[in-house]
Amino acid sequence: MRYIDLRSDTVTLPTDEMRLAMFNAEVGDDVFQDDPTLNKLEALAAQMFKKEAAVFVPSGTFSNQLALFTHTKHGDEVIVDQNAHIVIHESGASSIIAGVQLFTLESHKGLWDLAKLERSIKTRSTFTAGTALICVENAINGKALPLEYMKNVYEIAHKKMVPVHLDGARIFNAATALKCDVSEIAQYADSVSVCLSKGLAAPVGTVLVGSKKFVDRARDLRKLMGGGMRQAGFLAAAGIIALEKMSKRLHIDHENATYLATQLETIEGIKVDYSERDINIVFFDTEDPRREGLDQFLLQHHVKILPYEHPFRFVTHHGIDKNDIDTVIKLMRGYFSR
Repeated sequence: MRYIDLRSDTVTLPTDEMRLAMFNAEVGDDVFQDDPTLNKLEALAAQMFKKEAAVFVPSGTFSNQLALFTHTKHGDEVIVDQNAHIVIHESGASSIIAGVQLFTLESHKGLWDLAKLERSIKTRSTFTAGTALICVENAINGKALPLEYMKNVYEIAHKKMVPVHLDGARIFNAATALKCDVSEIAQYADSVSVCLSKGLAAPVGTVLVGSKKFVDRARDLRKLMGGGMRQAGFLAAAGIIALEKMSKRLHIDHENATYLATQLETIEGIKVDYSERDINIVFFDTEDPRREGLDQFLLQHHVKILPYEHPFRFVTHHGIDKNDIDTVIKLMRGYFSR
């Protein structure tokens, strides 16, 4: 039984082309760096983001935490957005793996007050942890942060001699929304985490890109974290297709999200949040008390959504088309008009 799954683009399934490429992949031992398919993926990622090197890891959380581990030492402070994935969705790993303190800076829809950011950068003293890293997320939730903003953050950080890490889990979505190349975003970060398994449809994996010195150190620490994956070329084969082909079709997901948003607003009482409506994510809310039961109702009709979380979040992806959206809208209209 097929489900229409709007919970996240993490549910995207690999394409038939990916499955065939994985089956036929030439592989070796990644820890010895002699897996030719993985080496090709890492070189491709470095080239696309105009960085010196890249290293493949199992997940976005692994990649972000490896970046923190590589950039910092125990007892350092990392400035990060209050709503960042690193803070909310990575199981408190920063304190366990890198042994760092997170300073969560309040933002407005992912945009910091830059004067406040600069004042928040600290020098280690008897009383304070020193700021060793600034983390930015782009896209963050459904918003693509402007290039000028990224540049301003980067310049402030480097003036204070602090590196910048970019959680670019959906950086291709951000670039699609901003109508720019991903390297134009990545130029304003010293390291970038790039997820291959969300909208890009690879089954597993993230690449961490940066300078050769940074990546060499990160590769050593990846092994320490259990990330030496041996014949990982099977996964890299799908990742290559993700970068080369699937990254070029994300505008379709964005168009479907726009269509979804307009259709949702035809249902009485539903309000879409257009302040975070840049990519393939739609946030919306309603004051109807029946909202708490919508997920269970839709599940009975073979539609998966996340439970109501003030507000709802629907995500379009390669597995969703306009007919699916029409089906969901029809079900929701019936539910809220009962």
